[in-house]
Amino acid sequence: MTPLAVVLALGAAACFALGAALQQRAARQEKPHHTFDPRLFMRLLRRRSWLFGKIPDITGTLLQAIALRYGPLTLVQPLLISGMFLAIPLEAALDRRRPHPRDVIAVTCCVVGLGAFLVVARPRPGVAEPSMPAWLGVGAGAGLVVVLCLALAHRATSALRGTLLGVATGIFYAGVAVLLKAFTGRLFADPWAALTDWHLWALVLVGLGGVMLNQNAFQNGPLAAPLTAITLVDPVTSVVIGVTAFHETLSIGGLRLLVEIPAVLAMIFGIWLASTRPGGRGGCGETPGPRPEE
Repeated sequence: MTPLAVVLALGAAACFALGAALQQRAARQEKPHHTFDPRLFMRLLRRRSWLFGKIPDITGTLLQAIALRYGPLTLVQPLLISGMFLAIPLEAALDRRRPHPRDVIAVTCCVVGLGAFLVVARPRPGVAEPSMPAWLGVGAGAGLVVVLCLALAHRATSALRGTLLGVATGIFYAGVAVLLKAFTGRLFADPWAALTDWHLWALVLVGLGGVMLNQNAFQNGPLAAPLTAITLVDPVTSVVIGVTAFHETLSIGGLRLLVEIPAVLAMIFGIWLASTRPGGRGGCGETPGPRPEE
């Protein structure tokens, strides 16, 4: 492992946790909207609390970009799950309540599971940038899963809808990480050429789509539901892309499966816990929020 990449990734995780807690609090104060409804994004742009939450978000993205410069996707992205430890108690502190026990268990399962998998799998770097067919394959596969999640979320409610939107958002953010890694490499090699490269424009579009979808996810259910999905799906998707497109390597098989299989099952259990907790808006015993505007 690259120590600098580890330190930078942990710093990014802390920033993302603070940003998520602040933005979710602001998003819950708006009326629910349909997915990708631009009115929600425009209203949030007028909220100081939401804009303040973007400061740690941007800082985290910069730290993440530098970390990806010195470490593989299969290392940096999973380390971002450490931010979940901070985001859940931060949300509870902002709401002046204790964290829900189910949320704590869900987060712990996901963090321990993915952390154990990362340690045992020992990720190692691959190529600097995928081929164009690999890029197209990544886009097609990710797009298919996102469309499926959005279709299912349209009829779901409360924490389940937040989880489905969180899964889609996590895939968007994994796309941001992949494009960010490729763009950062080009930026260090030739800054002027990188500013006109397609990676930059794709990064802007995918990043904007992720931010807009993220706000819809934050409006549905407690923070643990979408945040667990986002923070888990992002690194898992990044690992898959890192292995298949960037040819990064993981140690899987043999006795390692005795740890890796239970780790994956723990992550699945954590997502299920977060997505099925009763209560719609963040505390114990709350009622679900209103349906999105028609």
